[in-house]
Amino acid sequence: MNKILLAAALAALMTCGAQAQTIGVSMQSFDNNFQTLLREGIVKRASEAGVELQVEDAQTDVAKQLNQVNNFIASGVDAMIVTLADTSAAPGISAAAEQAGIPLVYLNLEPANIASLPAAQAYVGSRETESGKLGADAACALLVAKGKASDAQAYILMGDLAHEAARQRSQSVHDALAAGDCKGVTIADEQPAAWQRTNAMDLTTNWLTAGRPIDAIFANNDEMAIGAIQALKASGVSMDDVVVVGIDATPDGLAAMQAGDLDVTVFQNAAGQAAGAVDAALALAKGERIEQSVMVPFELVTPDSMARYAGRN
Repeated sequence: MNKILLAAALAALMTCGAQAQTIGVSMQSFDNNFQTLLREGIVKRASEAGVELQVEDAQTDVAKQLNQVNNFIASGVDAMIVTLADTSAAPGISAAAEQAGIPLVYLNLEPANIASLPAAQAYVGSRETESGKLGADAACALLVAKGKASDAQAYILMGDLAHEAARQRSQSVHDALAAGDCKGVTIADEQPAAWQRTNAMDLTTNWLTAGRPIDAIFANNDEMAIGAIQALKASGVSMDDVVVVGIDATPDGLAAMQAGDLDVTVFQNAAGQAAGAVDAALALAKGERIEQSVMVPFELVTPDSMARYAGRN
């Protein structure tokens, strides 16, 4: 065998023997549209980096998610990425990962222990208060233009209250309205719809059936905004009479905006968050030091700017 062939054979043997790094991924729910976008982003970035994945669906079950984390640890993964079923469960998951010496990255849903994460752990997401404020400020401008800023009746469709995002997005709507030109807007009710379209449709239908006037609906995500829109249209309400706000700028959300039904949404960069989580997990697995909180900015989306966001989520 000549030297060139021998070198090629040795290189092939070394490549075959090299073991790709493995990341265990526990997703809050495969049924959640934005979580699906995150999962697709993780798979894409891992493929680019030559990383193997073990991806599990926690089905919004805290016990199931902790069991998945323990299974990842037992199988010897190099790092873990978790979108939390319940953000208050983070300390237990962090403790298990730290004891096993396996790096951990929380993605998208901010852990309750973010201020005290162990050295080999990080959070990649977006500052949730920004999203609520961006949406509320834009909606306020629309209410002012409609002459309703002084007496509008508004409603908030909250996400799962087990998630800090739902609480922060909702509170930031209150704060933004109180600080701007819409101090006269009344939040007539706010109820959790667990990020789900059908839940939001049911809640909105209940408000309509009770005869409550609805001038604006602030939904913590696009899915719930779409549910509200479906209920309003089914009840014969003109979408010109109600300001509807979502968050995420998902494909379905942008389609609703294109149809003239969704007035405002806020782009949450699923691909950017997912890629950042994979990169952070790989860096921690190599023993590198990184920022423990990586925040990807939110961006306001209106009918005038929506074309720029097509295909980005």
